[in-house]
Amino acid sequence: MSLHEDAVLVLKGYTPEGPEDARGDQAELRQAYLDHLAHHDDGMWKACGAGHVTASALVIDPERGKVLLTLHRKLRMWLQMGGHCEEQDATLEAAALREATEESGIAGLTLLSGGPVRLDRHPIPSPCNWHLDVQYAALAPAGAAERISEESLELRWFGYEEVPDVADDSVVRLLEATRARL
Repeated sequence: MSLHEDAVLVLKGYTPEGPEDARGDQAELRQAYLDHLAHHDDGMWKACGAGHVTASALVIDPERGKVLLTLHRKLRMWLQMGGHCEEQDATLEAAALREATEESGIAGLTLLSGGPVRLDRHPIPSPCNWHLDVQYAALAPAGAAERISEESLELRWFGYEEVPDVADDSVVRLLEATRARL
């Protein structure tokens, strides 16, 4: 199975949950992602000018009530770990876990069961135009020690209540949806 086929299956199986999707925003995004992949065989890759699917994961330590965010080198924003899918990624889950591991430096991360937590579409500079982000949550093992990557200016653990003060609404919504699943 190709990564493109896996993404279609994941998205078809994605069911937005709870009051967070009361307006149907997640269901609309799900359909937009499926339409994108139906019209773009290259819709998983950075080279797709109409935008591309990306994978990310919010690294969370529920025992301590904290999340690990990266101060993104290019965007200069506190974000979850994530990025572009790569040829070696067999699945969206694998891409999200690879990105979270690479960017956090934490070995032994595991994805929260149940598939993606949220979807988030955001504009990016040309020539890519759009990121169609499939967002997961990754659980940090006890005693996890982070290690900064070249993609980050800084890594920092934040208490749940601190996240709205440092991150944008997309990260806040991802944290809320993740906490609802714990």
